[in-house]
Amino acid sequence: MSEPFSRFRARALARPGVRKAYTELEDEFALLDELLRARADAGLTQSEVATRAGTTQSAIARLESAVRRHSPSIATLQKYARAIGYRVEVRLVKDKTSTNASKPGVKPPTKSRKGS
Repeated sequence: MSEPFSRFRARALARPGVRKAYTELEDEFALLDELLRARADAGLTQSEVATRAGTTQSAIARLESAVRRHSPSIATLQKYARAIGYRVEVRLVKDKTSTNASKPGVKPPTKSRKGS
C-alpha cells in the first residue's frame, strides 16, 4: 500500500533542497489552490470554463497546472475568473521577512534619466 500523501510531503519537505524550492513557489501554489477551489465551488468542469472563457480545455488545464513554463497574464486570469463568476483582485502585501524592506529616512533608488 502506498504511504499517505501527508507523510510523503512531510518527508520531502524535510530535505533542505525540496523545502527551499517549495518555499520559493509557495505563492504560486496558493494561487493554484485558489483557482481550483473557485472552479470547484462554481461546479464547473475545465471544458465548461474553457467555453465560457473562449479558450480550450487544454489551456485551462495548463493554467491550473502546478508545472507551468510561465506565469499567466492578468488578462488570462480575468477571463478565467469571469468564466467561473469571480473577479481578480491584485494586491501588494508587505513581506515581513524581506531584507529589502525600506527603512525610515532612506529613499529607494531612482532611475536616472538622460538629459535631465
